[in-house]
Amino acid sequence: MSLNPDIAAFLELVNSGRAAGKNLAMHQLSPEEARAQFDLSSQMMDAGAADLEQVDSVSIPTRDGQRLAARLYSARPLSPATPSAAVLYFHGGGYVVGSLDSHDALCRALAEIAGCAVVSVAYRLAPQWRFPTAAHDAADAWQWLVEQGAELGIDTRRLALAGDSVGGSLVAVLATQLAAERAAVQPRLQVLIYPVTDASRSTPSLERYASGYLLEKDTLQWFYGLYERDVADRRDPRFSPLLGAVPPGLAPTLMVLGECDPLHDECLAYAAHLREGGALVKVTVYPGMTHDFLRMGAIIDEAEQAQEQIAQALQRVFEA
Repeated sequence: MSLNPDIAAFLELVNSGRAAGKNLAMHQLSPEEARAQFDLSSQMMDAGAADLEQVDSVSIPTRDGQRLAARLYSARPLSPATPSAAVLYFHGGGYVVGSLDSHDALCRALAEIAGCAVVSVAYRLAPQWRFPTAAHDAADAWQWLVEQGAELGIDTRRLALAGDSVGGSLVAVLATQLAAERAAVQPRLQVLIYPVTDASRSTPSLERYASGYLLEKDTLQWFYGLYERDVADRRDPRFSPLLGAVPPGLAPTLMVLGECDPLHDECLAYAAHLREGGALVKVTVYPGMTHDFLRMGAIIDEAEQAQEQIAQALQRVFEA
């Protein structure tokens, strides 16, 4: 299927701006400039933020004595007396860009539609913080949620993981680690939204959609280069989860993909890898969609459809 016409029109606008030198590709910018541009473009794609009863800033300690900013969302006031299920969310952005603000509308939407709490984590970004810092931050955030969630009004028996792009990669790594360690608290579901699963090699979709489809192949390589300490890091399963083992007891997986995404083929390969390892996996490919389409509520209806699909999956596992 061809690219969705509404996304195509948006990309034509973006690409025409680049041709005029007004809107450079991220790999042509400094990390600081790329972060500012990414947050600004997020405002163009979002349909507007849901008005929730509770949106709080929280702080998460890390193993090396730092603290991570995070944001807690809930459609109703949380209380230890009536605890809520919760999703721990990790934003995309290639380990270099992305923020609590860039994914604010998406996290608000999931909290409202799913009727659960959402905790969005601002893990530390490259190149200031290189591999495997983001993976460590994800694990520290999970430990904090399990240990401190009850005080916030969260039911730590009903937790899930979700993330998009490299945020989805962090989810895949964390869920695998928790299953391998047979952690006392396991996520009931891992939601992988067009995740990075193999940064070590090319695929047909990476070449087919190398440029002109929002996420550029050159930008991906720029991201990876800023996050890695050495190119060998890309073959570490904490960087490329497709290269790791599938432990028994891995959380069920919902994978949400766009057809016209350079990451499409590696995502399907990861789904097959999980199934071969005995895991339960559901994959939905949205035709004509690019990378990052879930945040394009101002442009396409499919963004809301995918959000609704994720919310329904979360409701099912939380009610089980």
